[in-house]
Amino acid sequence: MHAMTIGPCMPLMDVDRHSGSDTYGMSILEAEKDTCIKWLDAKPPGSVVYVSFGSFASLGVEEMEELACGLKASDKYFLWVVRAPEKKTLPREFIEEPPEKGLVVKWSPQLVVLAHEAVGCFATHCGWNSTLETLSLGVPVVAMPLWTDQPTNAKYVEDIWGVGRRVRAGKKRIFMRDEVEMCIREVMDGEKSEEIRKNSRRLRDLAKKALREGGSSDQNLNELVGYLNAKAKERSSLQLN
Repeated sequence: MHAMTIGPCMPLMDVDRHSGSDTYGMSILEAEKDTCIKWLDAKPPGSVVYVSFGSFASLGVEEMEELACGLKASDKYFLWVVRAPEKKTLPREFIEEPPEKGLVVKWSPQLVVLAHEAVGCFATHCGWNSTLETLSLGVPVVAMPLWTDQPTNAKYVEDIWGVGRRVRAGKKRIFMRDEVEMCIREVMDGEKSEEIRKNSRRLRDLAKKALREGGSSDQNLNELVGYLNAKAKERSSLQLN
């Protein structure tokens, strides 16, 4: 059996130019695009931690408090996606007096956010979609895996690709504030931050090279279409005979 690799399957070129569609496939939630982009536009390049745990993952009350405190202690700007059902698990002070350096939204246009120059790293659960998107857009990672394939993806992020750091869970198997703060600082401006950014840019460039006309993904897709057309003609010819 002949296997052909195609992808990454996302509109990188359009997003990078801030033209065309800002999403792909389907979204179950409405993104607060204008709010996110206006806020990011006012921030220095590479200064924002983007935080999102995807469409389904949920953190408990204690986990949300630890993450919130870790973000605040890092003293970095942060854009945090907290879906409406989860908002009740935020620390009360985050709701009553939102942090000066933070913005909490119900949902975001993730590709456009990751492509924005203000974003310096992505704190993510390392679901495969989010992992692929951050790799393809060259954004360093603070990995906070929860289950299924996510620990494996986080392992690759830190040890194989060298594009981020994995937050280690504490005794209660939750991510503690000190560890969250430390990993954010390491990725954003630690001793190996430049190496992490360099590795992230390298993988981004490889993704774009694969997708552009004449790239490996483009060639393989054309080969697949040619193969299917040839098979269709062959079947049609057999039926006529």
